[in-house]
Amino acid sequence: MTSSTEDPFVTHRGLLFTVSYQMLGSATDAEDVVQDTWLRWDAIGAETRATVRDPRSFLVRMVTRKALDRLRANARRREEYVGEWLPEPLLTAPDVADDVELAESVSIAMLTVLETLTPAERAVFVLHEVFDTPYDEIAAVLGKSAPAVRQIGHRARGHVAARRPRMDVGPAEQQEVVRRFMRAVTQGDLQGLLDVLAPDVVLVADGGGVVQALVNPVVGAKKVANLLRPFSRLAPGAQFVPVLLNGAVGARIVGTDDGYDAAISFVFDQGRISRIYAVRNPAKLHGIDVEATIRR
Repeated sequence: MTSSTEDPFVTHRGLLFTVSYQMLGSATDAEDVVQDTWLRWDAIGAETRATVRDPRSFLVRMVTRKALDRLRANARRREEYVGEWLPEPLLTAPDVADDVELAESVSIAMLTVLETLTPAERAVFVLHEVFDTPYDEIAAVLGKSAPAVRQIGHRARGHVAARRPRMDVGPAEQQEVVRRFMRAVTQGDLQGLLDVLAPDVVLVADGGGVVQALVNPVVGAKKVANLLRPFSRLAPGAQFVPVLLNGAVGARIVGTDDGYDAAISFVFDQGRISRIYAVRNPAKLHGIDVEATIRR
């Protein structure tokens, strides 16, 4: 239970991190933005903070503005990134998976789609669709009129709806499909892989130019299965460990000879794996060591 005297920033820190993470797709950047928000919140002084009628909304506006600044500053870095760019995966608690809408909003699949939006579209979509922030409050953040923000939101929703992969299986079925996938990979079982992969499955890997990874996505069950099947021979000693990543059943690969493990997220369609996101860039794997606090 939260103390009535607890600083609103402390009360809502999990929410602020979640907003920032959804805006940036980077846990590292999100933590920096939350820290910057704390410094700004602290700097306005206790007397001024006491006059804020809705600290939650006030803090969300603050963190969103700072996340927008960071998002725009990161644009060049994203353009120069080697290979496919994927969001940083997070180790999440079971209660995140229980909130279906929240889990979908922080999924690697959704964050990848959000990367295709403009900064303004991303802010409107995250604040309105995920956190039910009124358009007039978002307008104050963006420095635009409420009708303009409403139009931006309409455009963002259409863009996301056309691109978002749907997760149509529950956690128990996810666990079973991932278990079968891991067993087939480690045993080099080609037919076992074909049984759990959708015909048009897509495999995307992110090594950031630091470790070996696919430069371009691989499409099709046979191509993906043939790529994964020699895993036990190519990565001796490596092990699969099932984990909850970004609100869904995922996996870690540990014990690889090169010293870098991987985080793997999945999208499921009609009981099969339709997308595989494999993050190998070691700079993006800090978020799978400690459970992240994700809140709405």
